[in-house]
Amino acid sequence: MVRLTKIYTRGGDGGLTSLASGERRPKHDFRVAAYGAVDEAMSAIGVARLHTEGELDAMLARIQNDLFDVGADLATPPKEGEDQPSGLRVVDAQVDRLEQEIDGLNANLAPLNSFVLPGGTPAGAHLHMARALTRRAEREATRLAAEEPVSPPAIKYLNRLSDLLFQMARHANDDGANDVLWVPGANR
Repeated sequence: MVRLTKIYTRGGDGGLTSLASGERRPKHDFRVAAYGAVDEAMSAIGVARLHTEGELDAMLARIQNDLFDVGADLATPPKEGEDQPSGLRVVDAQVDRLEQEIDGLNANLAPLNSFVLPGGTPAGAHLHMARALTRRAEREATRLAAEEPVSPPAIKYLNRLSDLLFQMARHANDDGANDVLWVPGANR
């Protein structure tokens, strides 16, 4: 378990931060941007949880914990020549669980005849915001992966999570009955 006794260190005052490995990188580094975007998504899920309860809230609580795992994974670059990366890594079982939850929610949702606009209920709107921020985290992680090694399950997790958050938003919108649908060209 992590123990924090002092919140500020002044170590980042010069524009650098430490990765989990201890390596110092600029705060605008692709790796820092990737796990920072994960933190944004995790925070948006925290706001969404203010409007959820029961099974949906329990799923979101698990997801927040998983997103901390994703952030830790992204904050720990693999060591050169390392066959089995050290540090906390996202595993395929975490991705598989998201797929099972997507399938479970999808069984009760009305079929879509149009794209969905973010909105509906407060929970639905906040889940759509979390979905959009998760997509940003995925973009940042794939941008990082174009430059240096990234754990493939971490990227898969973010991809599946955005799909799950979309399904959760529809579920929160009375299983799609209160979805706000796009009407192409409605305001021309």
